[in-house]
Amino acid sequence: MSERVKVKKKQSAPVAEAKAGAALPALGARGMLRWAWTQLTSMRTALFLLLLLAVAAVPGSLFPQRPANPATVTQYIKDHPDYGKLLDSVQLYDVYSSAWFSAIYLLLFISLIGCVVPRAIAHYKAMRSQPPRTPQRLSRVPEYGTLVIPSDAGIPASEAINSAAGVLRKRGYRVEVRDADGALPSLGAERGFLKEVGNLVFHTSLIGVLVSVAIGGLFGYSGQRILVEGDTFVNTLVGYDQFNPGTNFQSSQLQPYSLQLDKFNITFDRESKGKFGQPIDFAATVTTKENPDAPAKQEILKVNDPVTLGGTSIYLTGNGYAPVVTIRDGNGNVAMQGPVVAKLQGQNYYSSVVIKVPDAKPDQLGFAGFFLPTAFVTEQGVSFSADPELFNPQLSLNSYYGDLGLDAGSPQNVFELDIKKLTPLNARNLPTKGITLTPGATYTLPDGKGTISFDGVKRYIGVDIHHNPGQVSALVFALIAVAGLILSLYVNRRRAWVRTGTADDGRTMVEYGLLARGEDHRLAGEAAALRKLLSEEWQLAAEGTGPSQQTPSPTGHNVAGSADNAPGSVTTPAGPAGPEKDQ
Repeated sequence: MSERVKVKKKQSAPVAEAKAGAALPALGARGMLRWAWTQLTSMRTALFLLLLLAVAAVPGSLFPQRPANPATVTQYIKDHPDYGKLLDSVQLYDVYSSAWFSAIYLLLFISLIGCVVPRAIAHYKAMRSQPPRTPQRLSRVPEYGTLVIPSDAGIPASEAINSAAGVLRKRGYRVEVRDADGALPSLGAERGFLKEVGNLVFHTSLIGVLVSVAIGGLFGYSGQRILVEGDTFVNTLVGYDQFNPGTNFQSSQLQPYSLQLDKFNITFDRESKGKFGQPIDFAATVTTKENPDAPAKQEILKVNDPVTLGGTSIYLTGNGYAPVVTIRDGNGNVAMQGPVVAKLQGQNYYSSVVIKVPDAKPDQLGFAGFFLPTAFVTEQGVSFSADPELFNPQLSLNSYYGDLGLDAGSPQNVFELDIKKLTPLNARNLPTKGITLTPGATYTLPDGKGTISFDGVKRYIGVDIHHNPGQVSALVFALIAVAGLILSLYVNRRRAWVRTGTADDGRTMVEYGLLARGEDHRLAGEAAALRKLLSEEWQLAAEGTGPSQQTPSPTGHNVAGSADNAPGSVTTPAGPAGPEKDQ
């Protein structure tokens, strides 16, 4: 009795301890690192980091970025003194080179690599391993069927299994024939390894795309330049009107090519009623040189048809008119001479004009007004452009003198004139009225401030210059990723088994089954095709000749035959259970 009580106490001690709470072993530093690595390299984490990277890029479009335009960032901080410096402290003006954005980017790289490499190793081992063993109850697989080879066909079970292996190999299966002692001849086959290969290629290509984008962001650059007919652009830092360098850009990356605008032609629609006067074609004739010693080459620059020089692509993005003026100061000296870019403002190439003459003496001069390619004045005195062509060009300006503010070194917009500190000379509301010039005309400014002449009109173009060393590789990896995705979506992983045996009456009994790894809506079609090929291989007739009876399967289970005991007797749908676990 006492021994029974003692045993009962010993048995109840662990139960009491479990109720009190089992003491778990300490995870330790090594275990913690292993857990963190497992979490980081999971596909769920990779997708989360990819989404987080997209969200982290949003501030780059909401706030001005210092690499693109430092002056705009400085002005933004001045305009928002309450939170401007706070945003700068968290690097929201340098989003793409910030520590937190780089951390997300690097974690995404590590996560993707940690996902792909182990899966690639596991898939390589799977490709080199033998197909899974033949299930004992083959009738439980989703697609199952039997075939009967008549005894007079002279095809024994061993020969039938070998011929079935040949059929499966032609279908692209990796086959292993099993003829162990004491067991019925059988084979295991497997195909569809390209599905996982496509999946791995897709994820590896995503890494390649990210690397290519990073290379483009680090070592690429872009810029803009306006070229008037006859002007030449040389690929140097001073040659750009606006320049946006990459994070690790070096000026030595600039290839010393040159591009000269010879002629710019526009074709306007002169037939359509609703679109009369609209531009329909642009063509810039340019002369290019890969380097100072290279021969000159004439090319045509068009919209969506860039010119490639020195690893950069030059795109045509804008155009307009540039009136050519000559301005003499109060001392009679030429203070400015050349074309002035007119900024498009409305239809029919109505354009605004701003001219700044800081070298004029004794006072600096400024002009602001508009240019009309085909000037037309209404009865109310309103001027507008009736056509985009140069049928009646006219230059209308107001003039000012004083300090333009350029000597202070503060950046200014070339298309705007700040008249707060200037004294007007000519204006519509003054007795001197405004200045109206046609080509070849000269106007003398009041108070002996000088003269302005309208010498003619030239055309100009705006070009965008892009250098992205990762652009080609990003395209290649993107195409490879699409190909891998197509493979992973349309290739199915399948397994097949065939078992043969000999019945008491000398017939060769065959049963086969197919199983898909994952969802495969075409598995039934594959089973029908395999049945047809096996029947053709053994020259089985479409209809049998024997009486109806129960046809024993090679495993000893009875399989219902057809009404005529056809050689392909029956296909039995599987139940809810699958085959036995593969080894």
